[in-house]
Amino acid sequence: MAEQTGLALPQSMDSSRKPRYSERILHSVSLYHEVLVHLFGKSLSCWVCFATDEDDRTAEWVRPCRCRGSTKWVHQTCLQRWVDEKQRGNSTARVACPQCNAEYLIVFPKLGPVVYVLDLADRLISKACPFAAAGIMVGSIYWTAVTYGAVTVMQVVGHKEGLDVMERADPLFLLIGLPTIPVMLILGKMIRWEDYVLRLWRKYSNKLQILNSIFPGIGCPVPRIPAEANPLADHVSATRILCGALVFPTIATIVGKLMFSSVNSNLQRTILGGIAFVAIKGAFKVYFKQQQYLRQAHRKILNYPEQEGA
Repeated sequence: MAEQTGLALPQSMDSSRKPRYSERILHSVSLYHEVLVHLFGKSLSCWVCFATDEDDRTAEWVRPCRCRGSTKWVHQTCLQRWVDEKQRGNSTARVACPQCNAEYLIVFPKLGPVVYVLDLADRLISKACPFAAAGIMVGSIYWTAVTYGAVTVMQVVGHKEGLDVMERADPLFLLIGLPTIPVMLILGKMIRWEDYVLRLWRKYSNKLQILNSIFPGIGCPVPRIPAEANPLADHVSATRILCGALVFPTIATIVGKLMFSSVNSNLQRTILGGIAFVAIKGAFKVYFKQQQYLRQAHRKILNYPEQEGA
């Protein structure tokens, strides 16, 4: 019994004297702290949270840039949070020191083969998506223009005649010619021929007396010449140009049926209707702009009304 007791006591004493794992960690951190203080001669201070190494001896420190003095050392956790704020979810973004502009050396653990392939596929898809979206957008616009061109041909020429023309035409010609129909309509809508006609009429209206009877005020002298508006300053919305150009074939067809119903050919009737619509609309626009020109020419500035008793 005595021998068993004598043998058991040293074992219990050895187990109690054996240092714990947490105590070994604290001891290692204390040695690390003492080495840092011994090497650099003073306590460390974090430039993010302003805490020192004496406040938390278990914190991990790092000097990630060329800074000296109080901005040399920083907590690993504090710097990680600061880098996360700068990257904003983009782990591949580069981050530099705000003081010395030195880029931080950030390393990641090695990826496994499966994760590497998935990451590579994700980056390739992210880079290809803008080009794919642009291609889809251009393709959608192209096929919309093709459809509009085909509908316009059937509307202008006639449904059956238009189908026969497109069936007999070369497919390559259709793929190139049909999309140019809305483009040509928009470009034609952007030509402001009424302004050129109005300038010529103002210049030669005295020689042509018939114009004064049709458009009163064109040949009358004005007290002053208003400043010419810059064509670029005349704000005509792009949506107005687009809608006016795309609706023009329909309007030409309607006007042709109303004014030239005796014409048998659908194409000729539509062309005549379009010419009539453009001419009538242009005449009203010229008259409207001339009246605005006269209002500007006869503009007057009144005296400031004096107050009673002043």
